[in-house]
Amino acid sequence: MKNKVKFLIKESIKKKVDTKWFKIINVILLILMVGILNIDKIIGLFGGDFEDVTKIYVVDETGYASSLNDLLNSNNELLNGGFKFEVENSNEPLDSLIEKLNEDSTDIVINIVYDDTEYMKSTIYSFEAIDTITSNILSNSLSEIKSSYALATSGIDVDELNKVLAPISMEKVVTNTEELDSESRELAGASMMLIFLIPFFILIILLVQMIGAEINDEKSTKSMEIIISNVPPKMHFLSKIVASTGFVILQSLLILLYTLIGGAVRIVTTGSFNIFDDVNGLLESLNLGSILPHLGSAIPLLIILFVFSFLAYALLAGILASMTTSIEDYQQLQTPLMFLLMAGYYIGIMASMFQGSIFIKIVSYIPFISCLVAPITYALMQTSLLDLGISVILLLGTCYLLFKYGIRIYKVGILNYSSSGLWKKMFKSLRGKE
Repeated sequence: MKNKVKFLIKESIKKKVDTKWFKIINVILLILMVGILNIDKIIGLFGGDFEDVTKIYVVDETGYASSLNDLLNSNNELLNGGFKFEVENSNEPLDSLIEKLNEDSTDIVINIVYDDTEYMKSTIYSFEAIDTITSNILSNSLSEIKSSYALATSGIDVDELNKVLAPISMEKVVTNTEELDSESRELAGASMMLIFLIPFFILIILLVQMIGAEINDEKSTKSMEIIISNVPPKMHFLSKIVASTGFVILQSLLILLYTLIGGAVRIVTTGSFNIFDDVNGLLESLNLGSILPHLGSAIPLLIILFVFSFLAYALLAGILASMTTSIEDYQQLQTPLMFLLMAGYYIGIMASMFQGSIFIKIVSYIPFISCLVAPITYALMQTSLLDLGISVILLLGTCYLLFKYGIRIYKVGILNYSSSGLWKKMFKSLRGKE
């Protein structure tokens, strides 16, 4: 019997892996992961260059634009623009500078003049439309120059005005050294959502859809009758769950491998793994917040939580699929399961807002949702290692109950091709013995 189960698991996985679409999709995923991690280099191959410097020629009638270069770079860093500017105060006639603007140049010409009502006005010339971020950087920088000019010519004491307008100084002192500040919480929540929550959510949906499609395919082609005549329903159910869960875990490992390959390609081509300044700053902030070392102690529990969460969804999907006679019926029956999954997804996204409340702690215990919430709340230090252990224990208990009682429903539904009186048979099967 064990050989038959192994055969079914092997054939089920082989059926999924040894297909043209699986190979095509994984080639696409590999290309996407390598491309995303090397996006700046790819853009450079098609004419884009993150190292390009935008030359700005300034015709200044006020004499206050000498600080424009520093202001541009400061606002560029503030707005995460990622651009480089080089300012040159020009003595050439304005018309002559404008004539030099062409399709091969990204130069900008700025004309700054006096104004009786607004103190100062500016006109910006470019061959093509300026992007929104650059426009905001220019607007903020020129506004600061205008403010400086207005203060200098209006007779207002600059030092006193700066003191009045300056934001109040606030020093934050947290006596609990294990507590994350709000900024670190936001950074941790954003990183966990991108690195863990979204991929895990997609893989669970893939798992649920896969099991439903495979079981309904076997029922619609009547091959289920041949299989069940040779293998007990319990073994068939177990083989489907193990094979589908194993396939999703395999796909997860492949995506991780593609990410590592993309990182290796970047290190080889650039000499470092630096992608963008804001991403690197996020990783540095996470290290400074001691989040990664904090996660290290929970790795065994997190692995168990992830694997058995896949198993729990697979068990429930298999039970639901056995009760249906077509993939259309299965899609309707799985709607409550999708709502449950969506609830866990959105609560996981908003976890950083709850800041360790009783609500988020209770939600992190709930099976099916705990896999999407508990890792994030633990990373944010809103729950402890004990709480994570409770989530795992409840999940293991749920998997046991689903298999013990689900197999009774599976036996009744797997060879049933009519929805008439099906629910009555299901509830009757639950009251009986396996």
